[in-house]
Amino acid sequence: MKRSEVNALINDALLFFAEHHFHLPPWALWSPSEWKGRGDECEEIRENMLGWDISDFGSGNFYKIGLLLFTLRNGKQTRERRSKTYAEKIMLVREGQVTPMHFHWNKMEDIINRGGGELVLKLFASDPADEKNLGNLAFTVSLDGVSRACKPGEIIRLSPGESITLEPYVYHSFWSEKGRTLVGEVSMVNDDASDNCFYEACGRFSSIEEDELAQFCLCNEYPRPA
Repeated sequence: MKRSEVNALINDALLFFAEHHFHLPPWALWSPSEWKGRGDECEEIRENMLGWDISDFGSGNFYKIGLLLFTLRNGKQTRERRSKTYAEKIMLVREGQVTPMHFHWNKMEDIINRGGGELVLKLFASDPADEKNLGNLAFTVSLDGVSRACKPGEIIRLSPGESITLEPYVYHSFWSEKGRTLVGEVSMVNDDASDNCFYEACGRFSSIEEDELAQFCLCNEYPRPA
């Protein structure tokens, strides 16, 4: 991805979040030069990779396969003193833009339609004999506290205000229909380094072509204090 594209996507997301009255913490707007002046007081943000996260999952086409999200809070799976045991994200999911099929070994999560279009999820239970393959077993999910039996490849549609709970080992892919959707995630600790199992191999963090100066830092770009 190009840095100019990253800059434009974040500025567009800021407008979209504002339209839906979703407010980010002040440091969401700090420039790279402002981050250079921040010391150990911001270590929780750096260590837990809070903030802007934009990926095309190695597809080379963000608008077809990609996701923009902002991690508001997170901790560590190896719990340390004072580390949070939960995480929260806000996402902008574009119409027809697919997040690839994946599951988590440890993380249980609620995916919430916070407004805009319709969020569409495709679900499978992973194969107990080979967890990296899609299973052919029926399974159950919770929709706002109401149990629902699902067949392999079940399609779930969430309107604004609706949510789904995804347990570990449940494969899921999602996209938006009827416009862009503001999507929330409330979950156990998020660990992108070791808790994502993608059905098809893909990259998690995109390489950036520096065609212009960065206006913001991505969650894996924060400068360390001097």
